[in-house]
Amino acid sequence: MIKKYKIIVVILALALLPMGCMVGPKYARPEEQKSESYRNEKNLDTLASVTNLKWFDLFNDDVLKDLITKGLANNYDLKIAVSRIEQLKAELGYSKSNLFPSFQYGATINSNEKSFPVSNAGASMSWELDFWGKFRHENNAVKSELLATEEARKVVLSDIVSNIATAYFELRNFDNQLEIAKQTLATRQKSFDLINARFKSGYVSEVDKVQIEQQVAIAEATIPSIKRQIAYQENTLSILTGQLPSEIQRGKSNTELQIVSEIPLNIPSSLLENRPDVKAAELRYRASNERIGVAQAMRFPSVNLAAIAGFASANLSDMFLGSSYSQNASGGIAGPLFAFGKNKRRVEINRQQAEQFKFSYQKTYITAVSEVEKSIQDVKTYKEEWQARNKQVQAALINYKLSYERYDSGYVSYLEVLDVERTLFDAQLSLSQLSERQLSSMVQLYKALGGGWN
Repeated sequence: MIKKYKIIVVILALALLPMGCMVGPKYARPEEQKSESYRNEKNLDTLASVTNLKWFDLFNDDVLKDLITKGLANNYDLKIAVSRIEQLKAELGYSKSNLFPSFQYGATINSNEKSFPVSNAGASMSWELDFWGKFRHENNAVKSELLATEEARKVVLSDIVSNIATAYFELRNFDNQLEIAKQTLATRQKSFDLINARFKSGYVSEVDKVQIEQQVAIAEATIPSIKRQIAYQENTLSILTGQLPSEIQRGKSNTELQIVSEIPLNIPSSLLENRPDVKAAELRYRASNERIGVAQAMRFPSVNLAAIAGFASANLSDMFLGSSYSQNASGGIAGPLFAFGKNKRRVEINRQQAEQFKFSYQKTYITAVSEVEKSIQDVKTYKEEWQARNKQVQAALINYKLSYERYDSGYVSYLEVLDVERTLFDAQLSLSQLSERQLSSMVQLYKALGGGWN
């Protein structure tokens, strides 16, 4: 009896071995090409809370917010990402169960006393002790993959928000360009009516009439082209919001839209650790590093415990008597002896896979730095370009008015008026496009910094 208790004590001691028996490399974060701050900054305010700024605080247009909300509710890529998270949660639970013993039951009933096996009923337990950390490493790997998938969901979410916002800005740009084209057509039509009347009265040559007639036709041709772009853009927004192609409701114009401008332009590159794609890349590397430990643990012997208790009797009516009861506990050890380097190669395979994930993380990081650099330059230069183009539009409006008065007084030919009017039209279209790009660049900077897309 004492011997049996000693066996139980030994089994429990094996089961409660310290965690220090784990084999495999300890995780170390990959080295990054750090820089204290981004280039081209000049005494700009920093904002430590950029990651706390949520996307719905970024826009001041309820129509745009509603479109984004629909996109988040209906987008299939996001639904797929959520489903993957649920799958990995299940896999994590599955992996955790390997750390604990498994219990089974079974029974055989046989009416023939001479048959074999005899009637029996019992329960058994089997447990592979995680002596070398094989199951713990796998559990940690699945945990990291689950977290990486959650970060991947945030990447999808940020893409949805930024893509819808950018597509909306482009749509409002086309709307504005359509209004500019209509106003230009109306102005040219008035000029045509006036010059045509003067031509019929013999005050101007046919050259003036033909020139303005040509400009009217150019403006007329521009309108259906822009309408076509509007239809295409509405279809794009419908797809992004998970709807069948339909007319998109309009909110504020791009000149009325505002995006919070407190996003800092001199943020240390360490802030990029908040980017979901950077986080996901590191977590995938962490998971692959844990699987090196799994492969190394498989090179060592496995320790197994087993126990069984139950009743067995050749006579069915005597099966549950005390004399039919038996129990047993056992321990075993098994491990690889010689496999022609198979186990060693398994470790090397996992080690090289981890290296690949490390390089992928480092590439993701420097790509993120590059994207922020580009976004910062876009925000700064589009603002400067818009201000210069706006000055051009204001000057072109005055120039057009003065040129038309000079033509009306007979000082210049209508060719000068047409040249000024074309410059004004092109400048107005360019200014409209710059308004859209200025808004889009702010969204892209916010996304590049890994802002609050939760």
